[in-house]
Amino acid sequence: MSTPVRTAPERGPVRDAVTLVGGFVAVLWVLEIVDTIVGHRLDQYGVQPRTDEGLVGIATAPLLHLGFEHLISNTVPLLVLGFVIALSGIGQALAVTGAIWVIGGFGTWLIAPSGTNHIGASVLVFGFIVYLVLRGFFTRRIGQIAVGIVVLVLYGGALWGVLPGQPGISWQGHLFGAIGGGLAAAMLTPRRTDATGATA
Repeated sequence: MSTPVRTAPERGPVRDAVTLVGGFVAVLWVLEIVDTIVGHRLDQYGVQPRTDEGLVGIATAPLLHLGFEHLISNTVPLLVLGFVIALSGIGQALAVTGAIWVIGGFGTWLIAPSGTNHIGASVLVFGFIVYLVLRGFFTRRIGQIAVGIVVLVLYGGALWGVLPGQPGISWQGHLFGAIGGGLAAAMLTPRRTDATGATA
């Protein structure tokens, strides 16, 4: 007598996206709780321009925030924008995020004023906005163009944050995060191909 072998249900893209983005945001909240408990000593691990120690901040700065108000302001756009990107695949989402993370951090380290410390996931938020706005123009897919337009309507006003003049705001992080998002859209987005295999 034989019985059918039960296989685990395949994980769908929605579930994968929720798990990835929700897990990342949960890590941010855990770190902020720990940072609060230890008297905000983790905040020193931000991007400190043109110092050897500040290079570490390229890896750690997006994980840290100046209190819960700062974290809350980044949580919703991270969840929404990150989820939309992750629907295209976990590998794609990780590649896009990695590009924004490194370009945003290194650009800030390179041009921000000496003696400053830059932390926060807004570098990712700005990168995600620009990536989603531009992605459809590279893929030439109507659905992704529509998503980009919606993102521009909802979050386009935030892009003024790439300009200098707002005290306490790392416009350098915003600017280079946005640049990272644009480069990710141009270089990491799969192009649509026609029936002959040529790029459409």
